[in-house]
Amino acid sequence: MERARIILKSGKDQSVKRFHPWIFSGAIKKIYGSPSEGDVVDVFDNKNTFLARGHYQPGSIAVRILTFENTETGIDFFRERIRNAINYRESAVLKNTRETNAFRLVHAEGDNLPGLIVDYYNGVVVMQMHSVGMYRLREELTEILKDLLGEKVRAVYDKSGETVPYLSGIGARNGFLYGSSGPVEITENGFRFMVDIESGQKTGFFLDQRENRKMLAEYSEGRNVLNLFAYTGGFSVYAMKNARMVRSVDSSASATGLADENIRLNFGDDKRHEAVKADAFSYLAGTKDEFDLIILDPPAFAKHNNVLANALQGYKRLNLKAIEQIRPGGIIFTFSCSQVVSRENFRKSVFAAAANTGRKIRILHQPGQPPDHPVNIYHPESEYLKGLVLYVE
Repeated sequence: MERARIILKSGKDQSVKRFHPWIFSGAIKKIYGSPSEGDVVDVFDNKNTFLARGHYQPGSIAVRILTFENTETGIDFFRERIRNAINYRESAVLKNTRETNAFRLVHAEGDNLPGLIVDYYNGVVVMQMHSVGMYRLREELTEILKDLLGEKVRAVYDKSGETVPYLSGIGARNGFLYGSSGPVEITENGFRFMVDIESGQKTGFFLDQRENRKMLAEYSEGRNVLNLFAYTGGFSVYAMKNARMVRSVDSSASATGLADENIRLNFGDDKRHEAVKADAFSYLAGTKDEFDLIILDPPAFAKHNNVLANALQGYKRLNLKAIEQIRPGGIIFTFSCSQVVSRENFRKSVFAAAANTGRKIRILHQPGQPPDHPVNIYHPESEYLKGLVLYVE
């Protein structure tokens, strides 16, 4: 069957020629054919010159580009892209799999596979498809992963129920595509964690904070540490290596329970740690001068541009309160994982919070995401994790 053809408006082809992997609906002049969501379509400029091939979807992002070359996008195409992603990690990212056996295997646009996330947890692979085009390929992708990883994979879990666009009506459900597994024990930089792939947030664990957790351990010595939005206690485990005391705060009882379990895995019944089920904003308000290291790693405050202003106010309010409450000489690790919040906007929000307190503050580091979450240089939106490490006088 002949592929549908999408013609772009005059002048709207420049971002494609700069290899940006998204085509927005407003750039489209004409569609020849009747593509269904998830179909592969060809994209042309206004002079009928081929530009790209990708997955079609109705909505703001109309095409997620798979290739800028006039090449077929069959199974061999995806096998090669996934093989490249694995080779990149083996050569440039992970050198010590004894110390770390959990990492991101495919990072969507960062690995030239828009709409596809693949995380590896010590033999269990978790896939999340963010487009119908990728979701349709889930069985084929499973076979590719089994073939390329061999004995390194014992189960593949599809966790696309919440990520495939709901307007598609495709009715995606989470479930195992190969093998089975309960909670998985992983090792990260020598620390042990239990990961609940079925009930946990995202794919089960926030792998993108690996290097930032490692940095935190270096700053936690002798400090009273408050980990807000702690989830399953990733930062808390690292802090416990050197801290005087650590408190993990999350609004989810299941998360705080797993945080306690992760502390026990690494430190036994160590009384320096306490997990508290509470609202982070409310809890922070009652901690004046109690802590001298605070971690702010909230869930995304904005997933769409139409709520960007509210999100920036949320980051400002949270950071303002932390700066007010922290002891003199304290350190704040603060993050945004909102894709629509740029690094500049996040820094401006934290600046506004700092200015309102009047306290003297230095920026120690500006961390981001680790190399297994690569940023496509042509797709700045893939740089979603932004952070600041602040010293507060």
